[in-house]
Amino acid sequence: MTTTSWQGGRASDSVFALLAPNGGPMTLEGTNTWVVRPPGAAEAIVLDPGPAGHPEHLAAVVEHAGAVALTLLSHHHRDHSEAVTSGEWAQVIADAPVRGGGQGAALRDGELLAVGGLELEVLHTPGHTADSISLLLAHEGVLLSGDTVLGRGSSVVPWPDGDLGAYFDSLDRLIDLAEEGRIRRIAPGHGPVITEPLVVLRQLRSHRLSRLEEVRGALGQGIRAPEALVAHIYGELPRLLTWAATATVRAQLAYLGEDVAAEDHDG
Repeated sequence: MTTTSWQGGRASDSVFALLAPNGGPMTLEGTNTWVVRPPGAAEAIVLDPGPAGHPEHLAAVVEHAGAVALTLLSHHHRDHSEAVTSGEWAQVIADAPVRGGGQGAALRDGELLAVGGLELEVLHTPGHTADSISLLLAHEGVLLSGDTVLGRGSSVVPWPDGDLGAYFDSLDRLIDLAEEGRIRRIAPGHGPVITEPLVVLRQLRSHRLSRLEEVRGALGQGIRAPEALVAHIYGELPRLLTWAATATVRAQLAYLGEDVAAEDHDG
């Protein structure tokens, strides 16, 4: 379904990733900056220039993209957007509009963005964050998923910006598109290209439901504080992964109708 080593590369004839050098437990090998440029096209769309402080990465993106007609952000998290919000991206791409992640004109669900004779369809896919979007290049069956779907593992749903109910709705929407054959590959925000999207999307949904059952079971044993639930369900984790698991557990508690704020305060 996926490769085990990822250094950036091509998802289709028109979609290519350059890997930002910010690898880690939360970002896998690093942030994928996706360049959408159909063969022979004079202009490109760039998705997620990445974090600040890596001018060599931005230079490589520009070299591959050529003329950048539009920059998009899949969501506002810094590992995807900071090169834009810091002003570094504007220093290498003058006067190109930026949209998404709270920047520029809001992206409308179903909006079509033209590049090189092809169209990218904007899909609102909240859950990881409230502002998460995905982009569907229907002509090539490629979904650029941001952090809604990762190339490996599962995305954090960090309450309160992350919402598990919205995430399930987004997964269901993507599953429907994959079942229709409209999504044939997924170009994620982190990790390798997914070549069996329907299998992976169904696995993600099943995994989330299994975790919910574990939380329900722990609640039935009287374990209620998010930190205690994390220890019970996940065991010992490194500090950063503990934060991620706790944030997602809070989203699970909110989905189940538990008083997350009270539990967080008490814990």
